[in-house]
Amino acid sequence: MKKRIVVLGIGFAGFRFLKKINLNIYHVTVISPRNHFLFNPLLPSTTVGTIEFRSIIEPVRNLKGITFIQGYCRQIDKKDNKIICEDINSQKLFEINFDYLVIAVGEVTNTYGIEDVNKYALFLKDLSDARKIRTKVINCYENASVPGISEEEKKRLLRFVVCGGGATGVEFAAELHDFIEEDVKKKYKYIEKHVEIILIEAGNEILASFDKKLREYTTKLFGRDKIKVKFNSLVDGISENRIHVNDGTIIDFGLLVWATGNSPTMLIKESNFPFDKRGKIYVDSFFRVSKHKLTGIEENEFYDNIYALGDCTHIISGELPVTAQVAQKEGLFLAKYFNKKFKTIKPFTFKNLGMLAYIGSNKALADLPKYKGTGFTTFLFWRSAYLTKLVSFKNKILVLFDWTKTILFGRDVSNF
Repeated sequence: MKKRIVVLGIGFAGFRFLKKINLNIYHVTVISPRNHFLFNPLLPSTTVGTIEFRSIIEPVRNLKGITFIQGYCRQIDKKDNKIICEDINSQKLFEINFDYLVIAVGEVTNTYGIEDVNKYALFLKDLSDARKIRTKVINCYENASVPGISEEEKKRLLRFVVCGGGATGVEFAAELHDFIEEDVKKKYKYIEKHVEIILIEAGNEILASFDKKLREYTTKLFGRDKIKVKFNSLVDGISENRIHVNDGTIIDFGLLVWATGNSPTMLIKESNFPFDKRGKIYVDSFFRVSKHKLTGIEENEFYDNIYALGDCTHIISGELPVTAQVAQKEGLFLAKYFNKKFKTIKPFTFKNLGMLAYIGSNKALADLPKYKGTGFTTFLFWRSAYLTKLVSFKNKILVLFDWTKTILFGRDVSNF
Protein backbone atom coordinates (compact mmCIF):
# COMPACT_ATOMS: atom_id res chain seq x y z
CA MET A 1 0.00 0.00 0.00
CA LYS A 2 1.27 3.46 -0.91
CA LYS A 3 2.43 5.74 1.88
CA ARG A 4 0.35 8.91 2.27
CA ILE A 5 2.12 12.26 1.86
CA VAL A 6 0.21 15.42 2.75
CA VAL A 7 1.67 18.67 1.39
CA LEU A 8 0.64 22.01 2.89
CA GLY A 9 1.08 24.87 0.41
CA ILE A 10 1.52 25.31 -3.32
CA GLY A 11 4.36 27.84 -3.49
CA PHE A 12 7.73 27.32 -5.19
CA ALA A 13 8.92 24.66 -2.72
CA GLY A 14 5.67 22.73 -2.59
CA PHE A 15 5.01 22.87 -6.33
CA ARG A 16 8.51 21.71 -7.21
CA PHE A 17 8.15 18.82 -4.77
CA LEU A 18 4.84 17.83 -6.35
CA LYS A 19 6.29 17.94 -9.86
CA LYS A 20 9.10 15.53 -8.96
CA ILE A 21 7.62 13.13 -6.39
CA ASN A 22 7.18 9.54 -7.59
CA LEU A 23 3.44 8.84 -7.57
CA ASN A 24 4.07 5.13 -8.10
CA ILE A 25 5.43 5.03 -4.55
CA TYR A 26 3.31 7.61 -2.74
CA HIS A 27 -0.27 8.84 -2.58
CA VAL A 28 -0.04 12.63 -2.43
CA THR A 29 -2.67 15.05 -1.10
CA VAL A 30 -2.27 18.83 -1.29
CA ILE A 31 -4.02 21.23 1.07
CA SER A 32 -3.98 24.90 0.09
CA PRO A 33 -6.38 27.87 0.13
CA ARG A 34 -5.10 28.68 -3.36
CA ASN A 35 -5.80 26.22 -6.17
CA HIS A 36 -2.92 27.34 -8.37
CA PHE A 37 0.82 27.88 -8.35
CA LEU A 38 1.79 31.55 -8.75
CA PHE A 39 5.04 32.70 -10.36
CA ASN A 40 5.62 35.54 -7.87
CA PRO A 41 8.66 37.18 -9.54
CA LEU A 42 6.40 38.52 -12.29
CA LEU A 43 3.54 39.52 -9.98
CA PRO A 44 4.44 43.27 -10.00
CA SER A 45 4.06 43.23 -13.80
CA THR A 46 0.40 42.18 -13.47
CA THR A 47 -0.49 45.21 -11.31
CA VAL A 48 -0.26 47.51 -14.33
CA GLY A 49 -1.19 45.14 -17.15
CA THR A 50 2.29 44.47 -18.56
CA ILE A 51 1.37 40.82 -18.01
CA GLU A 52 -2.15 39.45 -17.60
CA PHE A 53 -3.10 37.70 -14.38
CA ARG A 54 -3.67 34.19 -15.68
CA SER A 55 -0.41 34.16 -17.62
CA ILE A 56 1.65 33.47 -14.49
CA ILE A 57 -0.46 30.82 -12.75
CA GLU A 58 -0.60 27.07 -13.18
CA PRO A 59 -3.67 25.23 -11.81
CA VAL A 60 -2.65 22.56 -9.31
CA ARG A 61 -5.26 20.21 -10.77
CA ASN A 62 -3.17 20.08 -13.94
CA LEU A 63 -0.82 17.84 -11.96
CA LYS A 64 -2.08 14.35 -12.75
CA GLY A 65 -2.32 11.84 -9.92
CA ILE A 66 -2.38 14.49 -7.16
CA THR A 67 -5.36 14.82 -4.81
CA PHE A 68 -6.11 18.48 -4.16
CA ILE A 69 -8.32 19.93 -1.41
CA GLN A 70 -8.90 23.67 -1.20
CA GLY A 71 -8.78 24.70 2.42
CA TYR A 72 -6.70 25.84 5.38
CA CYS A 73 -4.73 23.61 7.71
CA ARG A 74 -5.65 24.81 11.21
CA GLN A 75 -3.87 22.31 13.44
CA ILE A 76 -1.16 19.64 13.20
CA ASP A 77 -1.61 16.61 15.47
CA LYS A 78 1.92 15.23 15.74
CA LYS A 79 0.94 12.35 18.03
CA ASP A 80 -1.81 10.84 15.87
CA ASN A 81 -0.32 11.88 12.51
CA LYS A 82 -3.28 13.88 11.31
CA ILE A 83 -4.15 17.47 10.47
CA ILE A 84 -7.32 19.44 11.17
CA CYS A 85 -8.40 21.50 8.16
CA GLU A 86 -11.09 24.04 7.35
CA ASP A 87 -12.98 24.19 4.08
CA ILE A 88 -12.37 27.55 2.40
CA ASN A 89 -16.05 28.12 1.57
CA SER A 90 -18.21 26.40 4.18
CA GLN A 91 -15.72 26.76 7.08
CA LYS A 92 -16.46 23.14 8.00
CA LEU A 93 -13.67 21.24 9.72
CA PHE A 94 -12.31 17.93 8.48
CA GLU A 95 -9.40 15.61 9.30
CA ILE A 96 -6.74 14.07 7.06
CA ASN A 97 -4.32 11.38 8.19
CA PHE A 98 -0.76 11.22 6.92
CA ASP A 99 2.30 9.03 6.96
CA TYR A 100 4.47 11.98 5.97
CA LEU A 101 3.73 15.67 6.27
CA VAL A 102 5.48 18.33 4.15
CA ILE A 103 4.94 21.89 5.38
CA ALA A 104 5.51 24.50 2.67
CA VAL A 105 3.13 27.29 3.70
CA GLY A 106 5.51 30.21 3.14
CA GLU A 107 4.98 33.43 5.07
CA VAL A 108 2.64 36.42 5.15
CA THR A 109 3.40 40.13 4.91
CA ASN A 110 4.62 41.65 8.17
CA THR A 111 2.60 44.65 9.34
CA TYR A 112 4.97 45.19 12.33
CA GLY A 113 1.98 45.69 14.60
CA ILE A 114 0.98 48.94 12.92
CA GLU A 115 -2.73 49.49 13.35
CA ASP A 116 -5.01 49.73 10.30
CA VAL A 117 -2.43 48.51 7.76
CA ASN A 118 -4.85 45.78 6.74
CA LYS A 119 -7.65 48.31 6.47
CA TYR A 120 -6.03 51.07 4.42
CA ALA A 121 -3.05 49.52 2.61
CA LEU A 122 -2.89 46.99 -0.21
CA PHE A 123 -0.47 44.07 -0.17
CA LEU A 124 1.30 42.38 -3.06
CA LYS A 125 1.44 38.66 -2.29
CA ASP A 126 -1.24 37.18 -4.53
CA LEU A 127 -3.17 37.76 -7.75
CA SER A 128 -6.13 39.11 -5.83
CA ASP A 129 -3.79 41.78 -4.40
CA ALA A 130 -2.49 42.68 -7.86
CA ARG A 131 -6.04 43.01 -9.18
CA LYS A 132 -6.97 45.38 -6.34
CA ILE A 133 -3.89 47.52 -7.03
CA ARG A 134 -4.60 47.66 -10.75
CA THR A 135 -8.19 48.74 -10.11
CA LYS A 136 -7.16 51.30 -7.48
CA VAL A 137 -4.57 52.98 -9.73
CA ILE A 138 -7.11 53.57 -12.50
CA ASN A 139 -9.75 54.70 -9.99
CA CYS A 140 -7.31 57.29 -8.65
CA TYR A 141 -6.90 58.72 -12.14
CA GLU A 142 -10.60 58.67 -12.89
CA ASN A 143 -11.46 60.35 -9.58
CA ALA A 144 -8.78 63.00 -10.14
CA SER A 145 -10.37 63.74 -13.53
CA VAL A 146 -13.78 64.64 -12.12
CA PRO A 147 -14.64 68.36 -12.63
CA GLY A 148 -14.51 70.51 -9.51
CA ILE A 149 -11.80 68.50 -7.75
CA SER A 150 -9.35 70.81 -5.97
CA GLU A 151 -5.66 70.85 -6.88
CA GLU A 152 -4.81 69.55 -3.42
CA GLU A 153 -7.19 66.61 -3.80
CA LYS A 154 -5.80 65.79 -7.25
CA LYS A 155 -2.30 65.67 -5.77
CA ARG A 156 -3.49 63.35 -3.01
CA LEU A 157 -5.27 61.01 -5.41
CA LEU A 158 -2.24 60.80 -7.68
CA ARG A 159 0.30 60.26 -4.92
CA PHE A 160 1.27 56.60 -4.92
CA VAL A 161 3.18 55.40 -1.85
CA VAL A 162 5.12 52.14 -1.58
CA CYS A 163 6.35 50.92 1.81
CA GLY A 164 9.35 48.61 1.56
CA GLY A 165 12.56 48.94 -0.42
CA GLY A 166 13.06 45.25 -1.10
CA ALA A 167 12.70 43.59 -4.49
CA THR A 168 8.88 43.59 -4.44
CA GLY A 169 8.55 47.27 -3.52
CA VAL A 170 11.22 48.39 -5.97
CA GLU A 171 9.84 46.35 -8.86
CA PHE A 172 6.29 47.54 -8.25
CA ALA A 173 7.43 51.19 -8.14
CA ALA A 174 9.33 50.58 -11.39
CA GLU A 175 6.36 48.96 -13.12
CA LEU A 176 4.05 51.74 -11.94
CA HIS A 177 6.47 54.37 -13.28
CA ASP A 178 6.54 52.67 -16.70
CA PHE A 179 2.75 52.41 -16.78
CA ILE A 180 2.32 56.09 -16.00
CA GLU A 181 5.01 57.34 -18.38
CA GLU A 182 4.22 55.08 -21.33
CA ASP A 183 0.44 54.74 -21.19
CA VAL A 184 -1.47 56.70 -18.56
CA LYS A 185 -0.09 60.17 -19.35
CA LYS A 186 -1.33 59.92 -22.92
CA LYS A 187 -4.90 59.41 -21.72
CA TYR A 188 -4.96 61.77 -18.73
CA LYS A 189 -2.98 64.68 -20.17
CA TYR A 190 -4.34 67.44 -17.94
CA ILE A 191 -3.44 65.91 -14.58
CA GLU A 192 -0.03 64.37 -15.25
CA LYS A 193 1.78 67.19 -13.42
CA HIS A 194 0.25 66.03 -10.11
CA VAL A 195 1.59 62.46 -10.22
CA GLU A 196 4.08 61.42 -7.54
CA ILE A 197 5.59 58.05 -6.60
CA ILE A 198 7.15 57.76 -3.13
CA LEU A 199 9.10 54.73 -1.89
CA ILE A 200 9.50 54.55 1.89
CA GLU A 201 12.42 52.46 3.22
CA ALA A 202 13.25 51.88 6.89
CA GLY A 203 16.98 51.44 6.19
CA ASN A 204 19.51 53.65 4.46
CA GLU A 205 19.51 51.70 1.17
CA ILE A 206 17.06 49.92 -1.11
CA LEU A 207 17.57 46.36 -2.38
CA ALA A 208 19.74 45.59 0.65
CA SER A 209 20.56 42.05 -0.54
CA PHE A 210 22.10 43.31 -3.80
CA ASP A 211 25.65 44.48 -4.51
CA LYS A 212 26.41 48.03 -3.33
CA LYS A 213 27.07 49.42 -6.82
CA LEU A 214 23.77 47.98 -8.05
CA ARG A 215 21.94 49.57 -5.13
CA GLU A 216 23.52 52.94 -5.89
CA TYR A 217 22.69 52.61 -9.59
CA THR A 218 19.04 51.94 -8.76
CA THR A 219 18.84 54.92 -6.40
CA LYS A 220 20.26 57.22 -9.09
CA LEU A 221 17.89 55.84 -11.72
CA PHE A 222 14.91 56.35 -9.44
CA GLY A 223 16.07 59.93 -8.93
CA ARG A 224 16.15 60.51 -12.70
CA ASP A 225 12.76 58.87 -13.08
CA LYS A 226 11.38 61.12 -10.33
CA ILE A 227 10.59 58.26 -7.97
CA LYS A 228 11.19 59.79 -4.57
CA VAL A 229 12.94 57.46 -2.12
CA LYS A 230 12.56 58.31 1.56
CA PHE A 231 15.33 56.53 3.50
CA ASN A 232 15.60 55.83 7.26
CA SER A 233 11.85 56.23 7.57
CA LEU A 234 9.70 54.14 9.87
CA VAL A 235 5.93 54.23 9.62
CA ASP A 236 4.33 55.26 12.89
CA GLY A 237 0.73 54.91 11.86
CA ILE A 238 -1.79 54.78 9.05
CA SER A 239 -5.20 56.34 8.78
CA GLU A 240 -7.57 56.70 5.86
CA ASN A 241 -5.60 58.21 2.94
CA ARG A 242 -2.77 59.27 5.26
CA ILE A 243 0.51 57.76 6.45
CA HIS A 244 2.53 59.00 9.44
CA VAL A 245 6.33 58.70 9.34
CA ASN A 246 8.65 58.77 12.37
CA ASP A 247 10.31 62.05 11.36
CA GLY A 248 6.95 63.79 11.75
CA THR A 249 6.10 63.77 8.06
CA ILE A 250 2.48 63.13 7.15
CA ILE A 251 1.88 61.91 3.60
CA ASP A 252 -1.57 61.94 2.04
CA PHE A 253 -2.00 59.24 -0.59
CA GLY A 254 -4.36 57.86 -3.17
CA LEU A 255 -2.77 54.40 -3.08
CA LEU A 256 -0.60 52.74 -0.44
CA VAL A 257 1.12 49.44 -1.25
CA TRP A 258 2.62 47.62 1.73
CA ALA A 259 5.59 45.53 0.53
CA THR A 260 7.64 45.16 3.70
CA GLY A 261 9.18 42.03 5.22
CA ASN A 262 7.49 38.73 6.03
CA SER A 263 6.23 37.04 9.16
CA PRO A 264 5.10 33.48 9.97
CA THR A 265 1.60 32.26 9.21
CA MET A 266 -0.83 31.58 12.02
CA LEU A 267 -0.38 27.83 11.49
CA ILE A 268 3.36 28.07 12.15
CA LYS A 269 2.86 30.32 15.17
CA GLU A 270 0.45 27.84 16.75
CA SER A 271 2.24 24.64 15.70
CA ASN A 272 4.46 24.37 18.81
CA PHE A 273 7.43 23.50 16.61
CA PRO A 274 10.69 25.12 17.75
CA PHE A 275 11.42 28.23 15.70
CA ASP A 276 13.87 31.12 15.61
CA LYS A 277 13.25 34.73 16.63
CA ARG A 278 11.61 35.43 13.26
CA GLY A 279 9.22 32.53 13.58
CA LYS A 280 10.94 30.15 11.14
CA ILE A 281 10.85 26.41 11.89
CA TYR A 282 14.19 24.76 12.61
CA VAL A 283 15.00 21.91 10.22
CA ASP A 284 18.06 19.82 9.48
CA SER A 285 19.79 19.48 6.11
CA PHE A 286 17.20 16.86 5.07
CA PHE A 287 14.35 19.23 6.04
CA ARG A 288 13.16 17.16 8.96
CA VAL A 289 11.51 19.38 11.56
CA SER A 290 13.43 19.71 14.81
CA LYS A 291 11.89 18.52 18.06
CA HIS A 292 14.03 20.84 20.15
CA LYS A 293 15.50 24.30 19.65
CA LEU A 294 19.14 24.25 18.48
CA THR A 295 20.12 21.05 20.25
CA GLY A 296 22.27 19.59 17.50
CA ILE A 297 21.46 17.31 14.61
CA GLU A 298 21.31 13.85 16.18
CA GLU A 299 18.76 11.48 14.67
CA ASN A 300 16.42 11.38 17.65
CA GLU A 301 16.03 15.14 17.76
CA PHE A 302 14.01 15.34 14.55
CA TYR A 303 10.62 14.08 13.51
CA ASP A 304 11.05 11.18 11.09
CA ASN A 305 7.81 11.95 9.24
CA ILE A 306 7.36 15.74 9.39
CA TYR A 307 9.29 17.95 6.96
CA ALA A 308 9.26 21.66 6.21
CA LEU A 309 10.44 23.62 3.16
CA GLY A 310 10.77 27.13 1.80
CA ASP A 311 10.38 30.52 3.43
CA CYS A 312 8.96 29.17 6.70
CA THR A 313 12.15 27.28 7.58
CA HIS A 314 15.56 27.89 9.14
CA ILE A 315 18.16 25.24 8.32
CA ILE A 316 20.25 24.67 11.45
CA SER A 317 23.45 24.14 9.46
CA GLY A 318 23.16 27.61 7.92
CA GLU A 319 20.28 29.94 7.09
CA LEU A 320 19.55 30.53 3.40
CA PRO A 321 18.16 33.51 1.44
CA VAL A 322 14.39 33.78 1.20
CA THR A 323 14.10 33.44 -2.57
CA ALA A 324 12.18 31.39 -5.13
CA GLN A 325 15.50 29.89 -6.28
CA VAL A 326 16.16 28.43 -2.83
CA ALA A 327 12.60 27.14 -2.40
CA GLN A 328 12.61 25.36 -5.76
CA LYS A 329 15.89 23.59 -5.04
CA GLU A 330 14.66 22.53 -1.61
CA GLY A 331 11.51 21.05 -3.14
CA LEU A 332 13.55 19.16 -5.74
CA PHE A 333 15.94 17.82 -3.10
CA LEU A 334 13.17 16.57 -0.82
CA ALA A 335 11.34 14.86 -3.70
CA LYS A 336 14.54 12.99 -4.61
CA TYR A 337 15.03 12.06 -0.95
CA PHE A 338 11.50 10.64 -0.78
CA ASN A 339 11.86 8.88 -4.14
CA LYS A 340 14.98 7.09 -2.88
CA LYS A 341 12.98 6.01 0.18
CA PHE A 342 15.25 7.98 2.53
CA LYS A 343 18.39 6.08 1.62
CA THR A 344 21.61 7.90 2.42
CA ILE A 345 22.22 10.88 0.18
CA LYS A 346 24.34 13.97 0.67
CA PRO A 347 22.72 16.68 2.83
CA PHE A 348 21.18 19.63 1.04
CA THR A 349 23.58 22.34 -0.10
CA PHE A 350 22.71 25.51 -1.96
CA LYS A 351 24.69 27.09 -4.76
CA ASN A 352 23.53 30.66 -5.27
CA LEU A 353 23.06 31.46 -8.95
CA GLY A 354 22.44 35.14 -8.22
CA MET A 355 19.54 37.59 -8.18
CA LEU A 356 17.67 39.65 -10.76
CA ALA A 357 15.42 42.67 -10.39
CA TYR A 358 13.54 44.99 -12.73
CA ILE A 359 14.05 48.70 -11.94
CA GLY A 360 12.02 50.45 -14.65
CA SER A 361 12.65 52.23 -17.97
CA ASN A 362 13.59 48.92 -19.61
CA LYS A 363 16.50 48.47 -17.21
CA ALA A 364 17.27 45.65 -14.81
CA LEU A 365 19.89 44.45 -12.33
CA ALA A 366 21.82 41.19 -12.40
CA ASP A 367 23.73 40.30 -9.25
CA LEU A 368 25.41 37.03 -10.24
CA PRO A 369 28.48 35.36 -8.73
CA LYS A 370 30.66 36.25 -11.73
CA TYR A 371 28.75 39.18 -13.23
CA LYS A 372 27.19 42.41 -12.02
CA GLY A 373 25.06 43.99 -14.74
CA THR A 374 22.70 46.91 -15.26
CA GLY A 375 20.84 48.57 -18.11
CA PHE A 376 18.93 47.45 -21.19
CA THR A 377 21.07 44.39 -21.94
CA THR A 378 20.47 43.14 -18.43
CA PHE A 379 16.75 43.85 -18.91
CA LEU A 380 16.74 41.47 -21.89
CA PHE A 381 18.59 38.89 -19.80
CA TRP A 382 16.07 39.37 -16.95
CA ARG A 383 13.18 38.70 -19.28
CA SER A 384 14.76 35.67 -20.91
CA ALA A 385 15.74 34.19 -17.54
CA TYR A 386 12.24 34.51 -16.12
CA LEU A 387 10.71 33.21 -19.33
CA THR A 388 12.72 30.00 -19.06
CA LYS A 389 11.81 29.61 -15.37
CA LEU A 390 8.04 29.65 -15.95
CA VAL A 391 6.68 26.24 -15.06
CA SER A 392 4.73 25.35 -18.21
CA PHE A 393 4.93 25.85 -21.96
CA LYS A 394 1.53 27.52 -21.80
CA ASN A 395 2.82 30.13 -19.32
CA LYS A 396 5.86 30.84 -21.51
CA ILE A 397 3.69 31.47 -24.59
CA LEU A 398 1.20 33.64 -22.68
CA VAL A 399 3.88 35.81 -21.05
CA LEU A 400 5.74 36.23 -24.34
CA PHE A 401 2.47 37.23 -26.00
CA ASP A 402 1.70 39.71 -23.20
CA TRP A 403 5.11 41.38 -23.53
CA THR A 404 4.68 41.63 -27.30
CA LYS A 405 1.15 42.99 -26.93
CA THR A 406 2.36 45.66 -24.50
CA ILE A 407 5.07 46.78 -26.93
CA LEU A 408 2.65 46.97 -29.87
CA PHE A 409 -0.51 48.30 -28.23
CA GLY A 410 0.45 49.55 -24.77
CA ARG A 411 -1.25 48.66 -21.50
CA ASP A 412 -5.01 48.80 -21.03
CA VAL A 413 -6.42 51.43 -18.65
CA SER A 414 -9.94 49.99 -18.43
CA ASN A 415 -11.55 48.95 -15.16
CA PHE A 416 -14.06 46.13 -14.93
